[in-house]
Amino acid sequence: MAAAVAALCLAAPAMTQSAVPAQVNRVASPVPAEVPIALVVDTSTGQTLLSREADRRFVPASVTKVMTAYTAFRLIDEGKLSADSEIEITAELLEGWRREGSTLFLEVGDRVSVEDLLLGITTVSANDASVVLGRHVAGSLDGWTALMNANARKLGLADSHFGTPNGWMDDGNTFTSARDLARLGGALTQQYPNLYGRFFGKTGMRFNGVAQDNHEMLTGQVEGGDGIKTGYTRQAGNTFLGSAKRGDRRIVIVLAGVDEGEVRDSAARAMVRWAYDAFTPTRLVKRDEEIGLAEVQGGSKAQVALVAPKDLVVAVPQGLAASQFLTITYNGPVRAPIAAGDTVATLRFAAPGYPVFEMPLAARDDVPVAGPVRRIGLGLASWFS
Repeated sequence: MAAAVAALCLAAPAMTQSAVPAQVNRVASPVPAEVPIALVVDTSTGQTLLSREADRRFVPASVTKVMTAYTAFRLIDEGKLSADSEIEITAELLEGWRREGSTLFLEVGDRVSVEDLLLGITTVSANDASVVLGRHVAGSLDGWTALMNANARKLGLADSHFGTPNGWMDDGNTFTSARDLARLGGALTQQYPNLYGRFFGKTGMRFNGVAQDNHEMLTGQVEGGDGIKTGYTRQAGNTFLGSAKRGDRRIVIVLAGVDEGEVRDSAARAMVRWAYDAFTPTRLVKRDEEIGLAEVQGGSKAQVALVAPKDLVVAVPQGLAASQFLTITYNGPVRAPIAAGDTVATLRFAAPGYPVFEMPLAARDDVPVAGPVRRIGLGLASWFS
């Protein structure tokens, strides 16, 4: 079978892959050259708006704690952990981590709730809280990181591995990619929105009489900004996984490997503003709307209608006519039998200079194998063609 391009059944004229306009008024990227790794994802559509070295692995530093939070959220959601439960801090739970780096200033003998531990992790990047929570829940740090890595596999984080609960240097055993972090951020906000709102986006916290500020640079500074987590070590540079929500639209951003914290912070804010200002969410296709036809081989019909399994909403760059950059591709002709709902084609939105966005298309109708009479007719047509 060969790759085929189908015509689009849309009101506005569509163009095939060979007829894309040569010039597009592309909005300037908000990411300076000093940022080696950057990613902007519209999680409402699943669309990547900007990508720079998105699959390059790096050390995430304290952004590792986002996976610790996700793992705790999952356990809370499953009823295996209560945010209201209290933990007595023992020497064994705190061993090796008393006031080590960013800290909640935990002391042996303290009684602390899981909620305060999580707020310490998400708000002031507390290394001791991450370790205490992991050891308490899983019995050991190895047991906790096993849970973190199991969750990473379930989320499809192919370029990630976690060797610590807090991102402390471990000779490169902990690593991730921007694409994986964006997926983790999307899962955190979409799967556990109530817990996310409860524990992220706080400007600071007070515990044991010590007040500390959150270094996250979106909340209260960018419209819709609500978290997530900064990270820094000399080895990793400055890293950030961030999120903002305006209305029903959520943007997740990642920056990594930035030498200067001020560059990271200003770039993060610019990326969020750019994602909202430079793109317009546009519904291009309605669910179950016929948007094209695919040729069928050996079927009771010569063609099958293609439909979208859900509404297709795309963040369209300002000033562009979206339909000009839509194409349908499939390996065709598609061999019968075909069942309604079978994925048989792909709808591609490919504006030059922007990442390609794809959506599967399904057959609208059943197309059984041709009966004897039609097979004879098809055979004769093939003979004389």
